[in-house]
Amino acid sequence: MTGANLSIVEYADEHAKAFHDINVEWILSMFVLEDHDREVLENPREFIIDPGGVILLVKSEAHGIVGACALMKSGEGEYELTKMGVHETVRGLKAGEFLLRAVLDRAATMRMTKLYLLTNSKCEAAIHLYKKLGFSHDPAVLREHGGTYARSNVAMSFPVMRI
Repeated sequence: MTGANLSIVEYADEHAKAFHDINVEWILSMFVLEDHDREVLENPREFIIDPGGVILLVKSEAHGIVGACALMKSGEGEYELTKMGVHETVRGLKAGEFLLRAVLDRAATMRMTKLYLLTNSKCEAAIHLYKKLGFSHDPAVLREHGGTYARSNVAMSFPVMRI
């Protein structure tokens, strides 16, 4: 599977179930679903889209929607890259990298002063991908936002243009 077989789909309410299910799958494979997860995943329009965030999905010609990722506004000009997951059946086929590149391209068009993510050291493949595409470990972000999820023990930030 290469970029030729993949496309990016802008979130619409009809994608709410796919967004939910993709994220529940990866979270439950390693962790427990936390209250904040449930709140965001059950109400993506309220918590992500309406406040000025974005959800992009990756679609495979052969498998339909296989991945999702969000940019969730957390403050004025500040966004968390969150709820990034790819169905286990297509992992290793570059769908996650294809999606993350598209999300970072979208982020570049938004007025951001800060772009960060929270993860766990168990998510080694994801951390490797984040580093590959320009994120770096950021202890200050972990101190400021690490309490969002009990599972968060790694925080990373991405260099953005200050506007």
